[in-house]
Amino acid sequence: MSVIIFDTTKDGVIDSIVATGKTTYKYAIDSLYPLIDRFSAQRKTQDKKFYARLERDILDKCLMPPLTIAFVEPNFDKTKEIDIAQYIEENINSGYVLDGIQRLSTLNRAKDNERFDDSQTLYLNVIISPSEDKLLYRMITLNNGQKPMTPRHQIEILTQELFDFTDVNIDIQTEKERGKTIVKGSFDLGDLSKAYLAFLTGSVNNDNNKIIGEKMDQIIVGRIMDNQPIAEGVDFKDVIKQIEKLSEDDTVKTWLKIGNNLIGFSVGIKSSYDVIANITPEKFSDSIELFESAFKSINPSKVNLGKFRRELSKNFIENYATHSEFDEMELVEHFMELTA
Repeated sequence: MSVIIFDTTKDGVIDSIVATGKTTYKYAIDSLYPLIDRFSAQRKTQDKKFYARLERDILDKCLMPPLTIAFVEPNFDKTKEIDIAQYIEENINSGYVLDGIQRLSTLNRAKDNERFDDSQTLYLNVIISPSEDKLLYRMITLNNGQKPMTPRHQIEILTQELFDFTDVNIDIQTEKERGKTIVKGSFDLGDLSKAYLAFLTGSVNNDNNKIIGEKMDQIIVGRIMDNQPIAEGVDFKDVIKQIEKLSEDDTVKTWLKIGNNLIGFSVGIKSSYDVIANITPEKFSDSIELFESAFKSINPSKVNLGKFRRELSKNFIENYATHSEFDEMELVEHFMELTA
C-alpha cells in the first residue's frame, strides 16, 4: 500500500472525514504532483530560488511539513469502517492539493539529483468532504495567509473546476470563450463565480473600490468564516439546479443572466429554498415581472442602481413566499422602506 493511514476523525464544521497518514516521496511525485495542474489557473508556483533551501534540505533527508489533499465525495459512507488508504489509491486522480503545491514542485525538481532518496517519508492530511462548498471553506481558511492567490480568485477558479456543469441543461462560458464565439442564451462564468462568492459570504456586496483590495480580501474571508457551511443546509449545486429549472422560462432566464439579479438570487434562496424548489418556472416568471414593475419606481439618478438591484432581489427572493403575493404598490412601498 502506497499510503498508510494512522487515524481518522470528523471535522464538525465542514462535516468531513479527516485522516492523517504517510506516504513516500516517490508516491508524492508519481501521484500527488500531477494534481497541482488540475486547476487551469491555480496559484502559480514561486520562483524556484525561493525554495532553493528546501530543495537542499530534501537532498539532506529533511522531514517536510505534511501536505493536505482532499476529495469531494457526496456519498461517502461515514457510518461504517472504511479503508481510507484504499479509497485514496482508487480515487487519487480526483484529488485536490489544498496545501503543499510549492513543496510538491520543489520535491519534483529535486528528484533528478543523484542524492535524492525517493523512499523518504512524507506525512499527509486527507480531507474527504461531502460538497464543494465545504471543501472551499477549508481551502480558503488554509490558504488565507498566502498572498499570490486572493479568495475571489480561488472562488473564480473553483467555480469552473469543481462544478460539473455538463449535468445541467444550461450553457456556461468563460470570458475567453465568449470572446471567440458567444453561445446564445449562455450564462457568464464570471457572473456565476460572483454569485458563488455571494452565496458563501451571505453578502451581495463583495466589491467595493473604496476599500483597498487586500483589506477587502480580509473582509471576504471573515464573511466566509462567519457563514460556516451547515451540515443540512443548501449547497451551491442545489442553487444551480434551481437556476436550470427556472431558466426553462425565457423571461426568468433573461432575468437570471443579469449578474446583479443572479447574485441576489443566490443569496436569497438560502432562506427560501424549499418554497422556490416547488415553484414552476411559469409562476416564478410572474413574480419576476412583479419585481421588475416595482423596481422601475426607483429613481436611477438618486441611487446606485446595481447595488440596489442586488439588495432588493436578495430581499425579494429570501422572502419569496410573502413578497410574491404582494401587488405592485405593496412591493413598491416595501422597496421604499428598504431604500429609505
